[in-house]
Amino acid sequence: MTNLPEPVRVVQLPDGQYVYADQLPALIQPTAPQVVHQQHIHQAPPDRTVQRVALGSGMGAGAVAAGVYFGPLLVGALTAIAANLAILALLAAVLSWGVVTVVKSVASTEGRGAAKSLSKARRRRR
Repeated sequence: MTNLPEPVRVVQLPDGQYVYADQLPALIQPTAPQVVHQQHIHQAPPDRTVQRVALGSGMGAGAVAAGVYFGPLLVGALTAIAANLAILALLAAVLSWGVVTVVKSVASTEGRGAAKSLSKARRRRR
């Protein structure tokens, strides 16, 4: 297949334009070294630290995207679970307080006397 023409290379310029490699301006060459700006991990904002660690350890962008999506989702779910448990704990405390109060009032001497007077009043009505 040597009779096919060579494919023309397309290069993206720093300003975002695409040009053919043979039409590049004289100042921009595809072999020019690029300047890499490094940002240390402790300088990153806290919400990006996990993504930077994941990308630095060789994990793919899918794992980073999953962390970005499921991170806040997990926080929301755990908050909802904690709120439900707090409401259930409050409800259990109130109900147990009510049961203890009723049992104490019925089991005391005043409670027994009240129960006897109520039973006498019911017997009189019959």
